[in-house]
Amino acid sequence: MTSATRRRRAVSDEDKSQRRDQIMAAAKEVFARKGFHATTIADIAKRAGLAYGSVYWYFDSKDELFHALMAAEEGALREHVGAALAALPLAAADVGHEEPLRVAVRATLEFFESDKATVKLLLRDPYAMGERFEKHLGGIYERFVDDIETFVVAAQERGEVVAAPPRMVAYTLAALVGQLAQRRLSTDDDVTAAEVADFVVALALDGLRPRDAG
Repeated sequence: MTSATRRRRAVSDEDKSQRRDQIMAAAKEVFARKGFHATTIADIAKRAGLAYGSVYWYFDSKDELFHALMAAEEGALREHVGAALAALPLAAADVGHEEPLRVAVRATLEFFESDKATVKLLLRDPYAMGERFEKHLGGIYERFVDDIETFVVAAQERGEVVAAPPRMVAYTLAALVGQLAQRRLSTDDDVTAAEVADFVVALALDGLRPRDAG
C-alpha cells in the first residue's frame, strides 16, 4: 500500500466517523423531541441534512441507532463523573467521607442538567420499548449502582453507615438521583444541581448513620 493510498483511507475513515457522529447527534435531538416511537429514519436524515438512505450505511435500523446512542451517552456520563472524582485531593485528610459521593451525585446531575436530551434518552423511553431495550438500559443502571455501592461499602467499613445490604442502599440512592433528574426536565425547583446533590447526600447519610454515630 502506498503512502497516498494510506492517506486516502485515513481521510475516508475520518469522514465516516464524522458522518456517524453527525447522524447520532441528529438522532438524539429528534428522539428527545418526538420520542422513540414517533421518530422515523427519515426524520433523523432530514435533521442531519442527509439523504434518507445514507443513514442505513451506518445503522441497520432505528433500534440499532437508539442502542448506539444509549451506549454513547452512558460512556460520556461515566467519563464526566470519573473526571470529577479524579479531581478530588488524594490526601484522606482533605477529603471527607461524604465528599466522593457528593461529587459523584453532583457530577451526574450536572451532566443531565447540561444535556436534558440525555435524560429523555436514558430515563424516559427505553422502559416502554420492549425487553431488548430494557435489558440494555438495565445494564447501564446496574453499572451506575455498582459505582454507588463502592461508596456505600467504604462508608460501612468505616462505621459511618448502618449495616444494611449495600446493594439495596445503592439502588435507593440511584433511584432518587434518577427521579430528581427526570423532575428537573420540567422544573428546577429554584435550586442548582449542586444544591440538589448536597441535599441528596445529606438526606441519605443522615438517615443511614448508625444511631450511636456522632
